[in-house]
Amino acid sequence: MSKIRSRLLSGACTGLAILAVSGCATAPSKMTTGSIPKLTKPVETMNETELQTASERIGKAYDANPKDRDTGLAYANILHMTGRDPQALAVMQQVAIAHPSDRSVLAAYGKAQAAAGQLEQALATINRAQTPDRPDWKLYSAAGAVLDQLGRSGEARTNYRMALDMQPNEPTVLSNLGMSYLLSGDLKTAETYMKNASQQPGADSRVRQNLALVVGLQGRFDEAERIARQELSTQQADANVAYLRSMLAQQDSWKKLASKDKSTKS
Repeated sequence: MSKIRSRLLSGACTGLAILAVSGCATAPSKMTTGSIPKLTKPVETMNETELQTASERIGKAYDANPKDRDTGLAYANILHMTGRDPQALAVMQQVAIAHPSDRSVLAAYGKAQAAAGQLEQALATINRAQTPDRPDWKLYSAAGAVLDQLGRSGEARTNYRMALDMQPNEPTVLSNLGMSYLLSGDLKTAETYMKNASQQPGADSRVRQNLALVVGLQGRFDEAERIARQELSTQQADANVAYLRSMLAQQDSWKKLASKDKSTKS
């Protein structure tokens, strides 16, 4: 279940997401302000070559001014997207030192810690960013994602519901809540939340990929593949389907589900 746990959407502001294949829904994907190089498309839709080019460009801007908040956040996000989580954590450590009271920085730092496997430290950092007088739904969602990875599903769901009280029908939180039920084996409830999430305005392809996963885990593979291919280029869709297959295969479930799917049609 380790790869499935890593697919939780943090939904928590300008930095890193815990989702395995892309950045946060509210991350600065169209980076056009300050000293950050302007990108031609959101990082979530970039292929490997485009991500590498973006990494080099933003890396140079970061080297020129490592204390710049937005550049550091953007660079850490790109590093996470390209699988360089230890380097992303190192960048966020420097940004957090330069901006120790910035809640968005602390939240991104916490998510970088989680992505690097430092779950207890991540939870402490995210909780430090949360304040009772000015609670932030994104921080509740981020804390929930870490708690789910720690196996503390009850506490995680409490945090998700507090986030939804503040931000009703937020797709990233609904998807996280669905993933929480998936992790506990309640696939029907998981699908209900994920379908709801995918139907909300602002739901992106990452939300739909989580829906595809839970549908595939129930043996409806053709439907899962259709969902995984929605609104994406052929290259991106093929990558998503390949990733979906790898997720299912980690428990040797791909062949079993494919066989079950065929038997229901015969």
